[in-house]
Amino acid sequence: MMNSIIKNYIYNTGYQLLTILIPIITTPYIARVIGSSGMGKYTYENSIAYYFVMFIMLGLNNYGNRTIARVRDDKEAMSKNFCEIYLMQMIIGIVVTILYFIFCIISAKNNSLRWIMIIYVFSAVVDINWFFFGLEKFQLIVLRNTIIKIITTICIFTFIKEKKDLYLYVIILLSGTFISNLMLWIIVFNNIILIKVRFSNVIQHLKNNLLLFIPIVAVSLYKYMDKIMLGILSEIKQVGFYEYSEKIIQIPMALVNSLGTIMLPKMSNLVVNNRNKDEERYISNSILFAGFSSSSLCFGLMGIAKEFVPFFYGNGYSICVYLFYILLPSCCFIAFANVIRTQYLIPHRMDIIYIKSVILGAIVNFIFNIILILHFQAIGAAIATLMAEILVCLYQAVKLKDILNISQYVKDTIPFITAGIIMLIVLIKIPTLEENLFITIIIKIIVGSITYLTVLRINLQLRKEELKKIRIILSKVK
Repeated sequence: MMNSIIKNYIYNTGYQLLTILIPIITTPYIARVIGSSGMGKYTYENSIAYYFVMFIMLGLNNYGNRTIARVRDDKEAMSKNFCEIYLMQMIIGIVVTILYFIFCIISAKNNSLRWIMIIYVFSAVVDINWFFFGLEKFQLIVLRNTIIKIITTICIFTFIKEKKDLYLYVIILLSGTFISNLMLWIIVFNNIILIKVRFSNVIQHLKNNLLLFIPIVAVSLYKYMDKIMLGILSEIKQVGFYEYSEKIIQIPMALVNSLGTIMLPKMSNLVVNNRNKDEERYISNSILFAGFSSSSLCFGLMGIAKEFVPFFYGNGYSICVYLFYILLPSCCFIAFANVIRTQYLIPHRMDIIYIKSVILGAIVNFIFNIILILHFQAIGAAIATLMAEILVCLYQAVKLKDILNISQYVKDTIPFITAGIIMLIVLIKIPTLEENLFITIIIKIIVGSITYLTVLRINLQLRKEELKKIRIILSKVK
């Protein structure tokens, strides 16, 4: 089983890193060609269209994944669930697509970008990634997406040459998503058989799915609504600054998100088979990995932000340095909460705790967005997002403290956070070579890596000695 987890993790992480590597390759080019205002317009319209996509997908990425994982050993039951769930998705998808079309007629007289977003909305109607995630067929998804991403990147560098190519840039991105989703239909019937569907079962799936849709709505308030609010309450270029900065957060989160994606179906299957010890072991190991990956990359990126931003984006993006400092620490809280959510709450169907946590985060985020965006623009939105992520993580941890060994998990992450903070302090002290930012970045990466690993090793060694002393004391007491 461990080999399959490692293999799936490598496949999924490879894809997650590819989705980050490609923006890293294209962003400096797009930032200079399209500019912050162009990216702001795209992000604003994409955020609006996302709400229509969200109502098509509901909570399927979690609900569909979990449902298929629980019955995947029975082909007839799996086929039955797939047909029922997808019929629900298709009906809702067609209705929502029509509503988006009407929305465009009413609101988009001179807004071509909003019309182009129809591609994005309709791509959700044919999105069955949840089915293959439930089957743990990550190799297939990674191969498909890798091909599409590479073709998309080639098209961007080939056809996007000036600011007026913004529309073509968006069409290229959205077409890649649509084709990627469509390709899975070529092979889906190799895994299922068509079964007559009872509409009452479809309604039941809808009811169950709506429960997991609530946190999706709540999360969207501090993942997408902040960009819409930025566009309304501030300048459109502020949305561009925020979007460019947020993309960098995806670097440390790729490793954690890919772990959550592969572990959700695995843990759901373990829950069905009552393998509690395996659950505990996987969660404990995942906390260690999440702590290492998020802290090292989070504090490392903060340490090179001053040089990275002007080197990567060019002139005029200095505000992104401060956005890095505010947004990146949230990665540590997101990573911890991701493990709890995908490896315990959702597999155990403890959806209410998850729902309440993100609703609380959404309310806090919304209130502070209104207060802070008016005064601090993109920086205000970043502060509100950080506060929301901290609150969500704390709420979930407190609610599970009597079920999971939360205090031990927190102790396990302390050596990683300590190493990250010390690394950040060292990196800030290194002077910048203004005439050669690239050399400064390379020096900082080398020094930061050595510092982090050295401090981490010392921390873990001290902890090992401390545990030895505790064991000796306990043995004497016995």
